Amino acid sequence: MEQFDVVVIGSGPGGYISAIRASQLGFKTAIIEKYPNLGGTCLNVGCIPSKAWLDSSEKYHETLHSFETHGITVKDVKLDTKKMSNRVAKVVADNNQGVAFLMKKNKITVLTGVGSFKDKNTVLVKSSSETKEISSKYFVIATGSKPSTLPNIVIDKERIITSTEALKLEVVPKHLIVIGGGVIGLELGSVFCRLGAKVSVVEYADSIIATMDQDLGKELQKVLKKDGVEFYLGHGVTGVDRKKDKVTLTAKNKTDNSELSLEGDYVLMAVGRRPYTEGLGLENIGLKLDERGRIPTNDYLQTEIPHIFAIGDVVKGAMLAHKAEEEGVYVAEIMAGQKPHINYNLIPGVVYTWPEVAAVGATEQELKSKGVEYKTGKFPFIASGRAKASNETAGFVKVLSDKKTDEILGVHMIGPRTADMIGEAVVAMEFRASAEDIGRISHAHPTYSEAFKEAALMSWSGKGLNI
Repeated sequence: MEQFDVVVIGSGPGGYISAIRASQLGFKTAIIEKYPNLGGTCLNVGCIPSKAWLDSSEKYHETLHSFETHGITVKDVKLDTKKMSNRVAKVVADNNQGVAFLMKKNKITVLTGVGSFKDKNTVLVKSSSETKEISSKYFVIATGSKPSTLPNIVIDKERIITSTEALKLEVVPKHLIVIGGGVIGLELGSVFCRLGAKVSVVEYADSIIATMDQDLGKELQKVLKKDGVEFYLGHGVTGVDRKKDKVTLTAKNKTDNSELSLEGDYVLMAVGRRPYTEGLGLENIGLKLDERGRIPTNDYLQTEIPHIFAIGDVVKGAMLAHKAEEEGVYVAEIMAGQKPHINYNLIPGVVYTWPEVAAVGATEQELKSKGVEYKTGKFPFIASGRAKASNETAGFVKVLSDKKTDEILGVHMIGPRTADMIGEAVVAMEFRASAEDIGRISHAHPTYSEAFKEAALMSWSGKGLNI
């Protein structure tokens, strides 16, 4: 039986980053992955392919609708979804190779198969051809999540699909019905809307991206509606029925109980994700899941068995790749006797539609509910010279700061390249900057990031310079 210092189960962003950091700290490290390719959901059927689709679809949409404004005339534009899909597959494959290279570079043993606990110190690795036993001083469970569904709906993976199948479609749906107005549903819905599909979003909540600041959801809905996306908010889905190539969704308005019926050729189930712990053999080591199927951990991400850690989507907190990465580094450094930290309030959230949506810290609704006195600064991109030059004037940046101390409490953005801009807000809040601090820092002109400076000035003093 081979002995390791650290064994990581799962090779998604949390798992492979944790393995790399453990190896860097001198641990003899192994990583277990049941699929042939490393990278987990994010790399193979999540973050990376979805961003590749979003980028390609945006280029197509701009060619049809925006180039003329810039004085560029394009004729006979053709869409080759097969070629587009092949490009996405190549992007994924290139990233797969990148992760495999990192494993070799850091001398990490890669074991292909299903990892399950035999006992507290031993894991079985079951492949199609053999079963190995390995032991370790520490274990990290990083098995991620799977798409959730509704109890009355059967996913057939053909016409009633999840994000996994949607990312591999080689045809554009005529009418895509999306169940769920969260990140996954809106990103994929916007992809196929840009490519020419009719898209209808059915959401039980009264707003889209309901966990984010309400102003962001209102603005994003306005933009997507202008692009042609239909929204049916406040509707609970009662059933989905398929007959050959036609799928019918029925839903009930939760306010007046009126019935809604939509007919399309595809239904995308996008109601979130659930922790994936099947096959881990947790019952063999006495670990029980909480009411939401997560593995309970303490502040150090240790389970009830101190040498077994859990990170990412299988534990509490936002199901985000970068959150899992931070936790992967965190547990490796804990094992090494270091004293790392994670500020969960400063894990940014991003929606990669166009315009992009990004946020960090408290929402206005959260501050109000806690009785925190705060100031608001809101700068629209229509007042940005850079945004006007690029014809990207939709959206705004909103800064929330403490009324007494001026410390920035939350930053909420919707607009061009806000996924990249939010990093400045995270840095500022990590160092407990005030709105005045940001307002007095020089930002290059003309840039999109000036909108953050202006919003900070407005939050601090009530006045901006370009509005």
